[in-house]
Amino acid sequence: MNEAKLNALLGQVMNDLGGAFGIPLVRMGAELGLYRALAAEGSVTSAQLADKTGLEERYVREWLAYHAASNYVSYDPATRSFAMSAEQAAVLADEDSPVYLCPAFDAAAGYVGNQAKVQEAFRSGRGVHWGDQTACVFCAIARFFRPGYNANLVSQWLPALDGVVEKLRRGARVADVGCGHGYSTMIMAEAFPNSEFVGFDFHPASIEAARAHTREHQSAGNVRFEVAAAKSYPGCDYDLVTFFDCLHDMGDPAGAARHVRQSLAKDGTWLIVEPFAHDTLEENLNPVSRLYYAASTMVCVPTSLSQESAAALGAQAGEARLRDVVANGGGFRSFRRATQTPFNLILEARP
Repeated sequence: MNEAKLNALLGQVMNDLGGAFGIPLVRMGAELGLYRALAAEGSVTSAQLADKTGLEERYVREWLAYHAASNYVSYDPATRSFAMSAEQAAVLADEDSPVYLCPAFDAAAGYVGNQAKVQEAFRSGRGVHWGDQTACVFCAIARFFRPGYNANLVSQWLPALDGVVEKLRRGARVADVGCGHGYSTMIMAEAFPNSEFVGFDFHPASIEAARAHTREHQSAGNVRFEVAAAKSYPGCDYDLVTFFDCLHDMGDPAGAARHVRQSLAKDGTWLIVEPFAHDTLEENLNPVSRLYYAASTMVCVPTSLSQESAAALGAQAGEARLRDVVANGGGFRSFRRATQTPFNLILEARP
């Protein structure tokens, strides 16, 4: 046994355990308003933060100690005070920040809740339907994706498509398939009031949540939500069909691709946003793919295996496999990578 390699591995596992043990602490920090208060107040003692939030000081003190040890907050031993840097606040306190990550810890808790069902699926080979996942997974995943959509969808991703923004400004028909809680649909609808948007999802509870969000935000009336599957959603002659982080979850992605092609106008566009991945495992041995492989094991692959065809692409399918689904499976003649982020592949397909 190589002692240096052993110590390096132990160090990595200890670091991972520190994050895993902190999942409930991060979630409580968001739920109890501790991050928001700390970011707003500047430098405070545990007593001052407890007073500001109406919480018990002894609990707040221990919570702060974990965060200081994790480098999630800063600590000044001279004054025994704590603060959040701009970077720490962007990740943990600002819900509108494109790098806000608290919902990822909610998703992690949901994965733990899914363990019994997925563990049994390992033995049986069956899937775990999306509607049978731990309830908090739905809202956590929706909130996790929202900051990235807010930061990139209108400003970067849609402009990377050929001629789409001009159509949306004039007035286009758009289907947002696999819309979940509808954040992506509403972002587009607010940005392009002359266009008509309909969000489809096969999960009734998610559509109900999307409708509730629409009522809360008092939308301009150019968006609606319906329960429908990717292979059978209604309508035709759509100028734009969008799939955000959902194609790899589908049991029959090729069948979905064929239906998209049939539903598009002759000069229509299919926007596919997928988790960033290279085409081989050896290229994906990195921190971002590590997160995606975990999510894929606990949610994406079980969801696909619960459906017909059970393609189980996984969250790290990569562009080559997606091209095969879209071009060979769906019959699209044009397929290209329009742009990318460290977390997303943004793909454009045309009939």
